[in-house]
Amino acid sequence: MKGKLIRGVLCALIGLGIWFAPLPEGVKVEAWHLLAVFIATIAAFILQPVAIGSAAVIGLATVVFTGVLKPGQALEGFSATVIWLIVAAFMFSKGFIKTGLGRRIAFVLMERFGSSTLKLAYTLSFTDLIVAPFTPSNTARGGGIIYPITRSLCTAFGSEPGPSRRRVGAYLMFSAYSAVIISASIFMTAASNNVVAVKLTQDLFGQTITWMDWFLATSLPGAICTIFFPYLIYKLYPPEIKETPEAKTLARDELQRMGPMSSAEKILTVIFGAALALWATTSITNFDSAFIAIAGLSAMLLTKVLDWEDVLDEKGAWDVLIWMGVLVNMASYLAKFGLMSWFASAVGAQLAGIEWLTMLIVLFIVYNYVHYGFASNTAHVMALFGAFATVAVAAGAPVLLTAILLGVFANTCSMLTHFACGVTPIFFGAGYITMGEFWKIGFVLATVHILIWLGIGMPWMKLLGIW
Repeated sequence: MKGKLIRGVLCALIGLGIWFAPLPEGVKVEAWHLLAVFIATIAAFILQPVAIGSAAVIGLATVVFTGVLKPGQALEGFSATVIWLIVAAFMFSKGFIKTGLGRRIAFVLMERFGSSTLKLAYTLSFTDLIVAPFTPSNTARGGGIIYPITRSLCTAFGSEPGPSRRRVGAYLMFSAYSAVIISASIFMTAASNNVVAVKLTQDLFGQTITWMDWFLATSLPGAICTIFFPYLIYKLYPPEIKETPEAKTLARDELQRMGPMSSAEKILTVIFGAALALWATTSITNFDSAFIAIAGLSAMLLTKVLDWEDVLDEKGAWDVLIWMGVLVNMASYLAKFGLMSWFASAVGAQLAGIEWLTMLIVLFIVYNYVHYGFASNTAHVMALFGAFATVAVAAGAPVLLTAILLGVFANTCSMLTHFACGVTPIFFGAGYITMGEFWKIGFVLATVHILIWLGIGMPWMKLLGIW
């Protein structure tokens, strides 16, 4: 309790220090004061003296009672469709878990492809890839679906924390965690911080990134990462057991216990496929991505795949709605008040003469490794995305290229530490991977991500006409 109080006081002092600091030339008072509240709130996200949602609500009250924003302005963020897209996607995740469809997909794949440790890793990776578009939380997807299956596999092969951890457990845990991070990069709706990046891009530059825009841009480098990383980890961190014929038997037994597909699973499969098809054709239908997801939620409610109580019980969705609505709106008003353009001009003057592509690559690298100081991908995006993107675009970098890759690197940097994002402590805390192993191998993997996304991703996006 005392530690939380100290951290809370520190957050308040950070905000007060900025509030009463001399006003830089060219910055409006309301912009500077809003920045003070914004930075203090971000500090609370990182230090966590209170829950993230609580910090956002306190920040919301502060901007109104200090006169920085009017009540209507302070609440504008809750009308953003991309935020409701995330809320609806959380409900899809609830459906996958409640009906058991997520587990069934995993065991079906395992029964067919689980004859070796490497194949098991690919099975877990593709399972995550299938459910990722509708699970906008690494913690929910990785912790609720992928981790329990991975942990069961470890036990099935007698690989437990301690002397037997390297039999299959350490490798499968690291590979499964890596898969969760890769899928978060591929789909806009696979991580809430992606949607924050999309909303900030719209507010800062007036540029809309659709679900399909993101997927097409990330599809090739994401596919390469999906295929390459299980093998790379297999070489860097090899398991002692290479062949795993028991996995097929385990999967077959689990499927027998589950029985045939329930009507709820069949209905969810149809809804799942329809939503994907509608998202893929938004350029033709002009349907809003958020309302496609809401229509899917409506279908689940009408068919009783979910009950309204399930919707109310999905605390993660409502938590995201609150803090994202508040924080994204603050960032939006920082742009409206001219702070971002001022920052871009000030930094741009210092970097005059540097070609935009060189500057962009340097910014990407810094943006990635600075995550050693963060324990949340969303806090990373909220703190740095606007500043880095504004500087790059002001130097001449294309908006979509900059925004999508900054969004991607806010996910891939999660390989760096054992506390990088919400799901990381779940896999690390299982006890199979030492901290030294995690940091050493994670650094290599995060670096390889940079090489793939810059070396292959950027040319791929050029070919697509994104820049």
